[in-house]
Parts: sequence; structure tokens; C-alpha cells
Amino acid sequence: MIQKIDPQANPWTVLSSKISHENPWFKVREHEVIRPDGNPGGYYVVETRYATGVVALTPQQEIYLVGQYRFPTKEYSWEIVEGGSDPQESPLHAAQRELKEEAGLIAKRWTPLGGELHLSNCISSERGYLFLAEDLVETETSPDPTEVLQLRKLPLKDCLALVESGEIKDTLSVIAILRLARALKL
Repeated sequence: MIQKIDPQANPWTVLSSKISHENPWFKVREHEVIRPDGNPGGYYVVETRYATGVVALTPQQEIYLVGQYRFPTKEYSWEIVEGGSDPQESPLHAAQRELKEEAGLIAKRWTPLGGELHLSNCISSERGYLFLAEDLVETETSPDPTEVLQLRKLPLKDCLALVESGEIKDTLSVIAILRLARALKL
């Protein structure tokens, strides 16, 4: 008799789970498991807060980009406005806060740019949310103490070219710019 297996069922058995590292930004959870092949093993998952990304769009179809050095990749990166949520903060509220902190902008109109994203689901539980911010009003920036930021505006078509050339590498930025370009039929 052939046994039918549901290909979408969880093939992992968790024997135990503990937090092996924790800081204000993430936790590392260590799982002792039985792997899909039936052998024992370990699986480590980085648990994070929600990530948000904001495409701040002007009436002239320019996007605000934030530049900063990214320690993990050892590279300078131009990105849309991004940040993590605080505990108990909705993705939209986090996006609104980050737009004001990083770019000194308040938007009167907010539109989600698609649904939830899984940013690196082989090692992390991080989920991302993207928003389009329009009808922008300038105010003061207030970046985090760990951020040294540059701000610039570029036409959406130029941002799309930077994505296509590989100069914009950040996942949330790439997806957001491509989704917006598709929505605007560019």
C-alpha cells in the first residue's frame, strides 16, 4: 500500500526549544528536532520584529531614498525608508514613525504595497510589510543614535534602473520599487 504524504504538512518534529541569545532587536531560538529524513538535528531560528518599508512618492514620481552603511554586509546601501516595529506596534504605525524619523516626512495618504513578505524564511521568522506614502509634508528628522543617514530623491524610473543594475540590493527596496513600477505600469 502506498502512503500518501501531504507535501504541505510540517515534516519536522520539535523535541525541545529554547532561547540561546536575545537582544532588543532579535532572539535566536535553538530547536532540537527530528529532521524530515528521520535523523536528529538542530535548527536555529532568528526571531525578529516586523520590518516595514515605505516608498515615499512625490507628485513628480520621485522616491526618497535613504543611504547608510550596513554593518552585516560591509557595504553602503541606498534603500527606501525602512525600520522595525516596536513591540505591540502595527506595521502601518511603524512605517509612519520610520518615515518621520528617517526622512522627516509625514504622509497624508497610505496604501499597502502587497501583502506580507517573508524576508529570509530559511533562517528567520522576519516578516515585512510595504507601504506607499503620498501627499508628503516635510518636518524634522530624528534618526536612531546608531544611524548615520543620507537622504536623496530620485525619479522612480532611475530607482527602477538601479534595481535592474543591481545597485539597489536591499530586498524590501527591490520588491517595493518593482511593485510600484508595475502598479504604475512603467
